[in-house]
Amino acid sequence: MSFLGSFDISASGMSAQRLRMDIAAENIANVDTTRTEAGGAYRRKDVVFQSYGDNSFKDALKNAAKGNGYVSKRTPGVRVSNIIEDDRELKRVYNPSHPDADADGYVELPNVDVLKETVDSMSATRSYEANVTALNAMKAMAQKALEIGK
Repeated sequence: MSFLGSFDISASGMSAQRLRMDIAAENIANVDTTRTEAGGAYRRKDVVFQSYGDNSFKDALKNAAKGNGYVSKRTPGVRVSNIIEDDRELKRVYNPSHPDADADGYVELPNVDVLKETVDSMSATRSYEANVTALNAMKAMAQKALEIGK
């Protein structure tokens, strides 16, 4: 893995976590949405991450044990492989005056839990910040290396 590849790893992490924050914000924004274009109440969305790179973690450990370091043709990182809808049951609330109420007076509300979305958003923010910290550390190392070479 090249030195500059470290920047790509942190950048992929920041990009993935930013999308995770966007999805949490979308879920919170739709906490009361009872009617969507697809029909029915809004369903909570979740982000699925996937690592990428040529070598598996097991291969990296073998190479490190042999003293070869981690050699890869493609810089490893993370990406969002899919955005899925949460298939948990929707909340049913009795409100016969609501325009989307069924014949029994119940309205289906989204399966969004604001507390869970807040925690997910905070977790994504911390992960994003960790990637920024790693990026800044790599930048500082590069600057020191350039100063030594003068």
